[in-house]
Amino acid sequence: MSDKEKLKKLLLEKSYREGTFTLSSGKESDFYIDGKQTTLSAEGAYLCGKLIFETIQKSPKKIDAVGGMTLGADPLVTAASIASFLENAPIPAFIVRKESKGHGTGQYIEGLKNMPAGCTVALLEDVVTTGGTLLQVIERVEAQGFKVGQVITVVDRQEGGAEALAEKGYPLEAIFTRESLLK
Repeated sequence: MSDKEKLKKLLLEKSYREGTFTLSSGKESDFYIDGKQTTLSAEGAYLCGKLIFETIQKSPKKIDAVGGMTLGADPLVTAASIASFLENAPIPAFIVRKESKGHGTGQYIEGLKNMPAGCTVALLEDVVTTGGTLLQVIERVEAQGFKVGQVITVVDRQEGGAEALAEKGYPLEAIFTRESLLK
């Protein structure tokens, strides 16, 4: 079984649920993917990190750091950074806060000391519905002078997020779409 097939199996066992759910976008859905149930498992974190790092390596742009919005992206950015280190191609991780830090530096981004000024970054998310979270992360990252070279998700729910990101010039790369996950 390939790493992608193993991750699919884990996602379906740990993260996929049917029922009636209200998503972070406010939309109602007949299914829910709780990505953290997979990304916080040892095997799931390893597989996500490895597959995301492989996706980053295929980028035509050199990616200097990997990050995303807390909480969904936290295990992903750590796993991808560790995977990069294990492959002797270390990429530092960073985390974007939902609210700016109310003390100290007041920053939105944690991990800045590991990132070269103006570097190119890959942004990660566990599940994308409308793309709203990623658009907010893009805005905050670019406000700090960084360039977004890649946007990657574990699962694209295929509910407009990829289109919203593409409209702004950021193609979404998905390890799985809803269709491929449920096939």
